[in-house]
Amino acid sequence: MNKYTQKDGFSKEEIDGLSILGAIARRGAQKMLQMALENEIQEYIDAHSNLVDENNKRIVVRNGYLPERGIASGIGSISIKQPRARIRNKDMQEETFTSRILPRYLRRIPSIDNLIPVLYLKGISTNDFHTALSSILGDGVQGLSPANIVRLKKSWEDDYNKWAKRDLSNKEYVYFWVDGIHFNIRLEDDKTCILVIIGADKYGKKELVAVSDGYRESKISWSEMLLDLKQRGLNISPKLAIGDGALGFWSALDEVFPKTKRQRCWVHKTANILDKLPKSLQPKAKSMIHEMYMAENKESALKAYDHFVKTFEAKYPKAVKTLIKDKDNMFNFYDFPAEHWIHIRTTNPIESTFATIRLRTAKTRGAGSRTAALTMVFKLALEAEKTWHRLKGYKLIPLVLEGKRFIDGELEEKAA
Repeated sequence: MNKYTQKDGFSKEEIDGLSILGAIARRGAQKMLQMALENEIQEYIDAHSNLVDENNKRIVVRNGYLPERGIASGIGSISIKQPRARIRNKDMQEETFTSRILPRYLRRIPSIDNLIPVLYLKGISTNDFHTALSSILGDGVQGLSPANIVRLKKSWEDDYNKWAKRDLSNKEYVYFWVDGIHFNIRLEDDKTCILVIIGADKYGKKELVAVSDGYRESKISWSEMLLDLKQRGLNISPKLAIGDGALGFWSALDEVFPKTKRQRCWVHKTANILDKLPKSLQPKAKSMIHEMYMAENKESALKAYDHFVKTFEAKYPKAVKTLIKDKDNMFNFYDFPAEHWIHIRTTNPIESTFATIRLRTAKTRGAGSRTAALTMVFKLALEAEKTWHRLKGYKLIPLVLEGKRFIDGELEEKAA
């Protein structure tokens, strides 16, 4: 028998539904949020305690609470009574205090807004959102009606359009990671994909640079994206671009940023090579490839490269051809600081960001238009940006931007 009762403050539904753990978590979150709101308004009143009227009465005073409301969170709906203050000026007019912790019309914790585009890209239709979110967050989810979902999507579209036109004249990137991402979204043309560029700035901070839709990762699509960056002020070429074998991007890069060096992603390259080998040989081949890009210097890497070619070229020429066709662009990371190698050998910043929603399979019915899908991807990527870590060895980035030469990851020391 459940030891908790309604006397403990839990509802009959929570007790009967065996959701005590969730109820305790919500109660704790509710208590902490309520305390934070009380402290916030008290600090506001204390900060204005010196303001008095002609009768020496405070102008800023407590004024009870707003009506109780539910806030949708990752652990279910949290009921909150938000305190309010009255600000009486000398004309005895009233103004409303606005909480910075809990804006007046907020109905969802921001993380819930980030859950919505994930569900959207997974094929949940607008009319099914309330059911889907109720199963995740519990009953009583508020502020997530189909009409509100439509308004949210429209606001994200406006945010994307504004972001896509932002000025870049004060930006300088040392590295670009690029890829074309395919999702299980219903697009007008199944040959389209989402093109993504992530950059590392002069402080080592990774940020989302561009998101757009393209046609089969074509040269035209990538050229359009890169030229748009230039038109918005990005006139300094990144020092290195990291990507897979999409020829469209590399051709566009040569025309728009010809000074940028290339680095083929070793993760993509490894997968492409192993695909040309029998499964029985793949573990051995993978280990040999690993020796190439994990070598401490380019000379050792090239020795491992030659060894792989000699080992497999007779029986598995397709696998070897896949490796040698990009030789000139496989080892350029050795010309940059060794501290950066872990970041610039692969397109991992993009891969890890989109791993949970990337799906190169058949389209599903629930997803929607290209514009809606694009804004959903933008919303998710922008949120993911908040978790990205600064590059290791970021203090060396100014030297890279200045054009200093690095040999096998070490700064070249010129004779005095």
